[in-house]
Parts: sequence; C-alpha cells; structure tokens
Amino acid sequence: MMSALNDVKRRLRPGQVYRRQDFEKWSNAVDRHLRQLVEEGRLEKVSGGLYLAPRRTRFGKVPARPEKLVESFLKDDRFLMVSPNAFNGLGVGTTQLYNEPVVYNLKRHGRFDLGGRVYDFRKKSSVPAKLTEEVLLVDLLQNLDRLAETRAEVLPRALDRARRMNAARLFKAARDFGSVRVERLLSRALEAA
Repeated sequence: MMSALNDVKRRLRPGQVYRRQDFEKWSNAVDRHLRQLVEEGRLEKVSGGLYLAPRRTRFGKVPARPEKLVESFLKDDRFLMVSPNAFNGLGVGTTQLYNEPVVYNLKRHGRFDLGGRVYDFRKKSSVPAKLTEEVLLVDLLQNLDRLAETRAEVLPRALDRARRMNAARLFKAARDFGSVRVERLLSRALEAA
C-alpha cells in the first residue's frame, strides 16, 4: 500500500516550482509532508510558500528557470522580466552589469528573494507581451536615474537612438508602457529631428 507521502513524491517533477497550495490537493498533512520532503532534499524552499523540486545533473543541482520562479510566485504569467544589462545592447553608452532583474507585472511591488536571487518587482497597469527594442529604450528612459552612468551622458545618446527607430512602434511602447514624462521626452526629440 502506498503511503500519502510516497504519493506526493510520485507527483513531483524535477525542475518544477510548486506553491504550498498545490500540495493541498495531494496531501492531508501538507506542512508535515513539505517539511519531510525538504529534509530529504526532494524539495527546496525558495520563498515563503514556494518550493522547487531540484533537477540534478552530473554537475549538481540545476536552479529553476527564473521565469518559472516568477510565474509561480505571482500566480500569473503576465509579466516582463528585464535585466538592466540589456540596456548595454542599445549602444547608448551604458556599460554596467547589474545582478537584479526587474519584473514588470500586474500584481506585486517590491524586492523579493526567490531561490537566493533578488528580483525587483514593479507593478504596472499594463505589461508588454515581449521585450522589443522600443520597449527596452522606453524602459531605459524611465530608469535613467537608477543607472550607474550619469543621465547627462546617456540621455542624448538614447534620444539619438530613438530618432533612428520606428516612430510608430516607439510611441506605442511609450504610450502602453512608459510614463507621461517619457512620452513627452520622445515627442520633443522626434519633432526636433
């Protein structure tokens, strides 16, 4: 006869992220089973109420994909994860490397540690479906004051870059994702061109 704990173990999938409530449908002693699974190494606690079934390779444990962690944490797949490192690819003079991804989403705001990595969650009224070059430039303009480089160095280059982009897509990104300040800034820059 299979024990309740063994039934829960059978349902675990390596690399998958679970919320505590996922176990409620499989177990009648959720907290005890979670504790036992963590002690056995079959689960790792990622955050409050969030667990990872580690995937092992010959090189050791593989961390969960950041997208899986964030989706499970938010209980929502509508988010956009951006690394400020991506600004470096725009060619506007940013060169710094950052270790804290930004997660634009519809639900949570604040800095949260998920699986040993800190994520900066920023709540927005709408979130782009994917990271385009236009969305990235709008994001850069919104975060000029948070960059390691000075605003005076980056802003003129960013506006020059905006003039070489598709204006319609850039304005749509600014309208849907940006602030009023960024929309005005882009309007003035593109009118002057």
